[in-house]
Amino acid sequence: MMNKKWWSGVLTAAMVIGLLSGCGGAKENAAQGDSAQGGGKTNLRLYTYGTEEAYNWKKTIQAYEEATPGVTIELVQLSEKGDTQEASKKLDLEAASSAQMDILMFSDPAGYAQRVALGMAEPLDDFIAKDGYSVETDYKVDTRLDGKVYALPGKFNPWYVLLNKDHLEEAGLPVPTDWTWDEYADYAKKLTQGEGASKRYGTYFHGPQGGGWLEFLKLMMANQPQDTDYLKVDGSSNLDNPTFRQTLELRVRMEKEDQSSVPYTDMISQKLNYRTQFFNQSASMITIGSWMNTEIGGTDKVPLDFNVAVAPFPKNEAGDPTGLTPVTTDYVAVAAKSKHKEEAYQFVRWYTTEGQIVQGKNIPAWQQVKTEQVEEIIDTILSATKSPEKVDKKSLVDTLVASKASAIVPPAPYQAEVYEAVNEEYEKLILGNQDIDQTIANSQERVNKIIESNKK
Repeated sequence: MMNKKWWSGVLTAAMVIGLLSGCGGAKENAAQGDSAQGGGKTNLRLYTYGTEEAYNWKKTIQAYEEATPGVTIELVQLSEKGDTQEASKKLDLEAASSAQMDILMFSDPAGYAQRVALGMAEPLDDFIAKDGYSVETDYKVDTRLDGKVYALPGKFNPWYVLLNKDHLEEAGLPVPTDWTWDEYADYAKKLTQGEGASKRYGTYFHGPQGGGWLEFLKLMMANQPQDTDYLKVDGSSNLDNPTFRQTLELRVRMEKEDQSSVPYTDMISQKLNYRTQFFNQSASMITIGSWMNTEIGGTDKVPLDFNVAVAPFPKNEAGDPTGLTPVTTDYVAVAAKSKHKEEAYQFVRWYTTEGQIVQGKNIPAWQQVKTEQVEEIIDTILSATKSPEKVDKKSLVDTLVASKASAIVPPAPYQAEVYEAVNEEYEKLILGNQDIDQTIANSQERVNKIIESNKK
């Protein structure tokens, strides 16, 4: 994550490049604007980190151009490897130059929020009002920042629970379709077997570790409609939220009392990985992101020797809304400096709706996508795995269709420092060096200091 110095460095560099290119920029832009309209066609430049393999661009763009005579889409691929960090750096340099930009893709809320703050993305509210829909009802991801929409969401990768269906059947447990964290803990207890080196655990949590994978300390925070991170939208600490305490209590109870989750010390000392823990059947359940769709039928590297089912991210209370879960998406925006904002918006709207189905690579964030369309996409994804027949497809489709994202909490530039502090305090707790009260008090104190020092 960015610190203040780094970010002001980017801004300074952007301003310098902007000034240097300012002299000839107007002529160049005018020329680009003319050529974009050459032969009665509008050429839109789409900047993306997405590779052909992951995004099926040729097929997707061809479909749009056929349906929209007079518009051509020029793909600007910012990283051949799909490396989002490399792509972000190149995007910032392009934005600071006089290059024509029309459509931009951001891979995460931090990148999206930071570039909106730099004025790179056009507000879409007027276009949306004219089209007569709202982001919160038409999409499963609410992309508003400070009450305005600057991007529409493309793919939809919710977190879910992968379960060893064979282990469930042995224990006489049904595949959950709607459950709480207490029920998850109960399942983990019933699925745990044996002792010592050959012990099979009910679950494995792949974090937090090294200031990363902090989702695993937000388990009961992340399934709420608002305030789903360690900081609130206004930048103040959210660690006094009861769901933070409840998550700590859950993790301690499952590891220390129930002994149903793989010990933290094992994860760190043996450098365990969630894939091998699940596919080697060392753990019966893992909570993870649905980027795993492409792997759950087994791969050459990690074959599948058992049946797999999928359940939704658990909720805190039985009466809570079902399906709220951490989600990753693509944020697709209209460039503020585009000379063809209307045409760019029309592409963004198409791409994040019907275009997602044409692309056929991911589950769309569009609410109007039908269950059978999700099934078709899942069939395509699973057919590329080794043993698609071992995946309980219905449980996977039902979970994906029922999932939805909470409101965005735009990450602070010092988010990494916050994550590190919370991680370190959790480590003291789980290693038995302090209790939960002390952990919360220390985390709160450290996070408040980080917030204060970044105000200067």
